[in-house]
Amino acid sequence: MVTGCAAAVAPAAPVPAGPGAAGPGDRPVAVSLRIDAIGVEEPELLRLGVADDGTAEVPEDYARVGRFDNGATLDRSRATVLLGHVDSRSGPAVFYRLRDLRAGDAIEVGLSDGTTARYAVGRSEQVPKDRFPTFAVFGASPQDVLRLVTCAGEFDRGARSYTDNLVVHATRI
Repeated sequence: MVTGCAAAVAPAAPVPAGPGAAGPGDRPVAVSLRIDAIGVEEPELLRLGVADDGTAEVPEDYARVGRFDNGATLDRSRATVLLGHVDSRSGPAVFYRLRDLRAGDAIEVGLSDGTTARYAVGRSEQVPKDRFPTFAVFGASPQDVLRLVTCAGEFDRGARSYTDNLVVHATRI
């Protein structure tokens, strides 16, 4: 396995809230993640932002999952975006089996208010990084949705990065 799982393109500016999105202070944030179907257990999500190159930061530790937070949309959107690596030089990483999730699979997200939100996978999509649907992934949502992002596709040794991203879309149940 190789390193170089560059992140998805992140919004450089605040993403406007959509109709019906929660207002400031209305929404607890994701703090942990459990996906039994693929053996993921992350007891403490990392806080991630925008990297210097304009992409979303990714966890430095390949075994960890992070919550994207650019500081502007956190309280205005009901969308949660979690990012993790697919692999590393030493083997599979935390989101290696993300591609195995199927519609209906359950995802549990621990929230900062002590409750647990349950989501069901709706769909997965593999998208080229140069056509990443930034707004569709990072944009605000009036519905409580979860988006999981990792790398996919072929590994470009010159760029030391994968050519695509895998995005799993889930809705709160």
